[in-house]
Amino acid sequence: MRLYGALLQIPGLDAPQLTWQESLQRNWVDTGWMRWPLLVCAIIGLGVCIWKLVDLTAKARLTRKVLKDADALLSEKRIHEALELTRDSQAPVGRILHAGLEREAEGTERVMKAIENQGLLEMSKLEKGLIVLATVTNVAPLLGFLGTVLGMIDAFQAIEAAGEVEATLVAGGIKIALLTTAFGLLIAIPVSVGHNYFVSRIDAMVIDMEESAQKMVDTLHAIEAEKGA
Repeated sequence: MRLYGALLQIPGLDAPQLTWQESLQRNWVDTGWMRWPLLVCAIIGLGVCIWKLVDLTAKARLTRKVLKDADALLSEKRIHEALELTRDSQAPVGRILHAGLEREAEGTERVMKAIENQGLLEMSKLEKGLIVLATVTNVAPLLGFLGTVLGMIDAFQAIEAAGEVEATLVAGGIKIALLTTAFGLLIAIPVSVGHNYFVSRIDAMVIDMEESAQKMVDTLHAIEAEKGA
């Protein structure tokens, strides 16, 4: 602290008092042209995260409602009413149950096959957009590292042109190198957290759908056994 205070007394070394917003803006501008591909990654990552959050929240709410109503009907073996309930459902679990209930007269094996096929389709819909987040998570740091390499190249070119090593010659290139890496990580870290969060929510929804589908198969199997008896 004493050394820092002494340095501030030297003319020309007065540190500007910037807020964190002003400091962030200044550093963002200092990254040079590399800030534009990083900005594209940030916009894409943020946009997909917001879309997935809204989409999964709505589907989770519909799923809970359909599961509650369908489980109540299936527990009472009211198959036709459960079929009507799931016919126009917009929830993934509703479409899965409907695909199985449509094959109710063909036996439990056909029901399970229909559930598996529809389940694969619904999984692909739920996972839509995750590959984009995974790509941004990988590309943003790589762009930052690319900026690091280019910044170091500029620094060494400046040294080569001057024929001697001076702090002012290499400071600009080194600064760009560090800033691009920092911003690449700042973009990738929250996008990676969002990606993992969405994966966990999808996994939870899949477990609920599998449990409900298994209850439906058990109910149909019990009805089939009663008819056989």
